[in-house]
Amino acid sequence: MKRVFLKLSGEALAGEKKTGFDEATVTEVAKQVKQIVDGGMEVGIVIGGGNFWRGRTSETIDRTKADQIGMLATVMNCIYVSEIFRYVGMKTQILTPFECGSMTKLFSKDRANKYFEKGMVVFFAGGTGHPYFSTDTGIVLRAIEMDADGIYLAKAVDGVYDSDPKLNPAAKKFDEVSIEEVIAKKLAVVDLTASIMCMENKMPMYVFGLNEENSIVNAMSGKFSGTKVTV
Repeated sequence: MKRVFLKLSGEALAGEKKTGFDEATVTEVAKQVKQIVDGGMEVGIVIGGGNFWRGRTSETIDRTKADQIGMLATVMNCIYVSEIFRYVGMKTQILTPFECGSMTKLFSKDRANKYFEKGMVVFFAGGTGHPYFSTDTGIVLRAIEMDADGIYLAKAVDGVYDSDPKLNPAAKKFDEVSIEEVIAKKLAVVDLTASIMCMENKMPMYVFGLNEENSIVNAMSGKFSGTKVTV
């Protein structure tokens, strides 16, 4: 693979605190991504906003406004994580689908390709820029636009199961599962919109547990032990 996209959940970056950031966790992620980039791979990153805001749980705020707050939460996450990446020795740039003054650059495919060619890790913040779309849809959209070879989803669980392993100790983990089966059985790898986009554009996904030792490096260097979602 030459170019991959990595999705990190905001909750995962919060560590045991469940909110904000756990700097040790973020630094470990940064060091692993640096190994991948130093090996010649181009990496695009999308981060969720759940460590700051999960607007769909609010019953008092208009859904459009709640989603806009969520988009801004992902921008904050990307600015923070980008700085940790720079601290460990990487070049980074943040792209958003809307203007954020001097804090980010406006997304375009040509601009993103230019940054990749310079060896930068490119953060795609702000989702799609529209309400009613999750960061799942955001990463699939950007991965398709940017001709990525695959999407890596770093989650709290180590793959895709036939039921929730937290609720069912006998849940079966898939080594490989088709996107059609994911959709038919509602296996919740990503949301339905993102799943259909992957199916229609033949974009494979790789689901693995972020909290396992050296998980990102292993997932992207042939030691993958999670679930491959085939197309």
